[in-house]
Amino acid sequence: MKIIILGFGAVGQGVARVLSVKKDYLKKKYGLTPSIVAVGDRSGAAINPGGLDEELLLKTKKKTGKISSYPEYGMPGVESINILDEVEYDCLVEVTPTDIHNGEPARSHMIKAMKNGKDVVTSNKGPLALSFQELATVAQSNSVEFKFEASVGGAMPIINFAHETLAGCNIESIFGILNGTTNYILSRMANEGSSYEQTLTEAQELGIAETDPYQDVEGIDAACKIVILANSVLNIPATLKDVEVEGISRITAESIALAKKEGMLIKLIGEASPDTLEVSPRLVRQGSPLAVEGTLNLATLKTDLADEVTVVGKGAGSVETASAILSDIISVWKVRK
Repeated sequence: MKIIILGFGAVGQGVARVLSVKKDYLKKKYGLTPSIVAVGDRSGAAINPGGLDEELLLKTKKKTGKISSYPEYGMPGVESINILDEVEYDCLVEVTPTDIHNGEPARSHMIKAMKNGKDVVTSNKGPLALSFQELATVAQSNSVEFKFEASVGGAMPIINFAHETLAGCNIESIFGILNGTTNYILSRMANEGSSYEQTLTEAQELGIAETDPYQDVEGIDAACKIVILANSVLNIPATLKDVEVEGISRITAESIALAKKEGMLIKLIGEASPDTLEVSPRLVRQGSPLAVEGTLNLATLKTDLADEVTVVGKGAGSVETASAILSDIISVWKVRK
């Protein structure tokens, strides 16, 4: 399978790393030999129809910050969309930075690849939260695979789990903790009695919160994931503007202490059902499944046959998110081989 990776930040590098580490395993277990034929970042591209060396890609990026510095095959200044015309490939892995305003350039990358008959695997929430129905339609009309397990909850298996493991069930609603940064902040505040501002600063120093944490702490990131789940699991044609959103920036140490006294915790909960699309801080009972700590994500699927099924997993991390992308690459391979 010839793969193009667009975007070579933490997740793109994670994909290169897992493809390198799992090479023998993939060949032995699935008969799959993945070959990265092109990588694009802001600097340009590295393109080799014969395949690029994963370790050298990682080394080049770490040393120079530019994928276009890749020895012999580096191409400075190439626009990411044009990389798709430069080399023959089977699957696009789209992991450019998320844009929640217009979903670009990821949306254009995906549509172009699909219209050219290529399968697409992505972790990119922006285009899915804004244009899910359009992307799904383009994929269907071009008979290509469109996979996005990594866009919700990092390594936490939910979308494929809902479609495959719970295939015989009608899923009525989904609710849970869909953002690791806010869960970390609220967990620390509960455990240490610290203020929101103090805990956010600490999370930024540890690299858990972004320098600009707005999308996480104001609930936008979780809202994007609620939209993806609403569309892909519940068949609700929602976009980001349909979700009622409230973040955690107004939560005080006092309100958390008060909740604890009553045996409760405050968590940022996302909910998707035919009646509700919402992200907001809610009270949950201590000791309940929703009382997970740190950067863990959790989702409960309410079904007609299996009652409530809960999945938990790491919601972020380079290799963790890449593990979900790898599972999608494998499922594309199974369809194609």
